[in-house]
Amino acid sequence: MLDADVLALLDGTDLQARAGLTLELITVDADGWPRVALLSVGEVLATGEGSMRLALWPGSRTTANLERSARAMLAFVHDGTAHRVRLEAGRCADLLVGGDARAIFDAPVVSVAGDEVPYARLGTGITHELVDPEQTLARWRATVAALR
Repeated sequence: MLDADVLALLDGTDLQARAGLTLELITVDADGWPRVALLSVGEVLATGEGSMRLALWPGSRTTANLERSARAMLAFVHDGTAHRVRLEAGRCADLLVGGDARAIFDAPVVSVAGDEVPYARLGTGITHELVDPEQTLARWRATVAALR
């Protein structure tokens, strides 16, 4: 189950402070190859210690992979730990957010793992900088509100 720190990180609040966090959603394509989608805190919502909700682009390979296999791993670095969350995702009805459709997936947590060692601490994982923070944060807030 998700610990309290991860729940707080992905609870959909204070998106501006968490804007640089990049989460990797790893799926497997029809040929058996791993695929990585880079997501933001505006596309992932922890809805409880054992569940998450995802908002993806409907025509993306990631959406197709999840529809086919229902399995994914969410990977990210937070507070010195490399987190890996296994998910089994089921597609729900799409939502319209700010004029754009999003493929919505309810994703029960299957397992959670974290890597850390006593002699070193991870500083960051993949991070990003928003080109248009005002517009992006508005879209994220609308998406997270729709996911709730």
